[in-house]
Parts: sequence; structure tokens; C-alpha cells
Amino acid sequence: MSLTGTPFLITSITLLTVALILPLFLWSRIRGPVALRHGARVFMLLFAQATAVVLVFVLVNNANSLYDNWADLLGTGNHVQQAADLGKDGTGGIRITSLPKVRQTFGQADGPDMHAAGGVRVTQLKGRVSGVDAEVYVWLPPQYQEPAYRHRKFPVVELLSGYPGSAKAWFGSLKVHEQLLPLMRDGQVAPFILVAPRTNLIARVDTGCANVPGAVNADTWLSIDVPKMVTDNFRAESAPNGWAAAGYSAGAHCATKLAVAHPDRYRAAISLSGYNDPIGERVSLAAQSIALRRQNNPYVLLKSCRTAPRVALYLSGQLGDGYQAAAALQRIARPPTTVHTVLIPRSAGGHTMALWRPQIRPAFTWLTRQMSGRRTLGSTPPRPWTGDSRHAALASETASPADAVRRR
Repeated sequence: MSLTGTPFLITSITLLTVALILPLFLWSRIRGPVALRHGARVFMLLFAQATAVVLVFVLVNNANSLYDNWADLLGTGNHVQQAADLGKDGTGGIRITSLPKVRQTFGQADGPDMHAAGGVRVTQLKGRVSGVDAEVYVWLPPQYQEPAYRHRKFPVVELLSGYPGSAKAWFGSLKVHEQLLPLMRDGQVAPFILVAPRTNLIARVDTGCANVPGAVNADTWLSIDVPKMVTDNFRAESAPNGWAAAGYSAGAHCATKLAVAHPDRYRAAISLSGYNDPIGERVSLAAQSIALRRQNNPYVLLKSCRTAPRVALYLSGQLGDGYQAAAALQRIARPPTTVHTVLIPRSAGGHTMALWRPQIRPAFTWLTRQMSGRRTLGSTPPRPWTGDSRHAALASETASPADAVRRR
């Protein structure tokens, strides 16, 4: 039975209902020795509590897409076949263009909202360079199948989940394809191919999107193997001009890091409540040593660049949850690097899907401008917050720190 499927949810509700009704009928009817009667009543109370906890977990997990399957929950899943030392650029000296084309078979993805907006496809990809074997979800824009666009190549956004988190979260909890479909049809948002690869590759550990020899080559998986598979199987634009990364929480850190570290592979990044220092997620492999933290910290990478990378960054967060990291990057950014910061007030909610969901539209509208070439040099100064507490308004406006403090 699937962890996120409807049958398990119905089973959980049924068991809780039985657990609540059972004492009403049996409490005073239990016969036998005193110890047996007390034991039976304690069992009924514990059964009711256990089923209530299970149901709450199922509801929270379905709402936030924390664990995709039983292996993720129990910590038995491992998607790393090998993790060779691939060197500083993550290629292991392999000339990527010389590799044969990757031909994948795609099927309809299952799960909440995976059939909406034309449906999400899924394939199991064995990364030839990274040694990772994991699923990748792909959604095609409405224009992709239209005859007028049959010779057109499309820009791509790689969607990265948090930790713990499922690659399905962007389609299930955040409903990115359902939100963007009408905007793409109206021409407000570019017809992006949306690609969501698995980022949780090792049990009970966040990879930090890092290459750690002997453990995992998550950076290479995301920035080389997945893009090659997409360009080999779909009419996708080539890197870097046609590629961007987007993430929330730990995935936000990854998106920023990938764009700053690999301006030859990505042109832009969207970060929702991210951080710079990998220590922001204490179980991250990238936080296990000072050297790894520096190698995977976008602030350190950007500051140490001799030549500023040509990347555009959209960074949003609340005070104490992403905004300071965004402001730090904005302070050191030099053209042609551009940074757009968005301060979300405390009144918008906490570190949850409910905070990030309404930011999808303004973030992808911004991304459309960057990918179409209409960019401005330098960083974008914050605009005053309008005071509108609705999520849509909060996501589209930028508040000043003073406004946020007053609203806390």
C-alpha cells in the first residue's frame, strides 16, 4: 500500500474511527479478572492514540510531500550506485558531449495532482557520470504538442525539493504546473519544461547537492546527468541560456549553489527560504567539514569569483529564515550577476508549503523576464511592502526589514 496513496489515507481514517467507537461499546462490557479488564481498557486508549498520530502524520505528509514512499520514511532507500571522485568540475574528465544519447521511457506519474494540467511523466534514470539511480519527473508546457511549435526548443527549470522532501512536491503540494498552465497559455510566463529529479538520494541524510567522493555525486546528478537526459529526450534549449534551477528550503540552497557554481550550466535560480552555509541543514553531507561547507556555500563561491558569473538570482525569505542569506548575496553581487530579494513578513506564515505556494507565480514571472534577455544590470533594491496581508500580495511584493519587524 502506497504511503501517499488514497487507500492508506482511507485506512488510517477507518482505523481511527474504529478506535474511537470501540471504547463506547466495550468499556463497561469487558469481563474477567480486574487485571484483564484494566489491560483491555489501556489497550483501547493506546490504540486510539496511535491511530490518531498515524492519521495526523499522513495528513501532514500528504500536505508537505515529506516522504514519497515507505523506503524514504523507514530510511532503507539508497539511490547511489557509486560515488567516484569526479574532480572539481564534477565530470571526472569525461567529455559530456562525447557520451551516447540517453534514451528513456516515460510513463504517467501517480499521486496527488500528478494527472492535472496535462499530466506529469516519470522515468527511472541511471546517471552515467554521477552513479545515481533515481526517478525524474517531467511536465511539458501546453505549447510543446502544438503544431506551430513543433520545431521550437523550450527553456527548462529544474525543480528541487527540500529535506526531507519528495520530487513530487512541486507538482503535488505546490501545484506548480496547475498554477503556471494558464499563465503560459496567456503568454505571461514562458513555456518552461519543468523537471523534478529526486534530491534525497541517501537514507536519513541530505546530500546538500554536493559531490562527496565515496558518498554521493549529487551535484553531477543534478547539473550533468539530468540535463543531458532532458536534452536527449525532449526539445529542450541548451545550457546555460535555456536552463534555470528553483528550490524551496534545502532545495533553495541547492538551486542558488548550482547557478553560482555552474554559470556554464544555468542562467538563473529561484530560492524560496534558502540559506548559504550548508550548516543550515545539520544532517547535510556538505556540512560535515569546513572545506565542504566552503565548497558548497554560494556566498563564498560568489565572493571568491575573479569574474562575476552571468547569473540572475531570485531570493525570498523571512527574517531569520532566508532573508539574511539573500541580503548577504545581494551585498556582494557585481554585474553581470543580478540579485532580486523579496522579504516575506512573518504574518505570511512559517516554513511551509503554504508560504511558498503563492510565490510561484511572481517568481516564474520574474524568471521569464530573465530568460528572455530583458535583464537589468546590478541588484534590484527592495520595494516597500504594500501592507496587504494576502498571500498573493505578500509573495509579489518586497517588504523592508522595518516593516517586517513591526508586523511580527
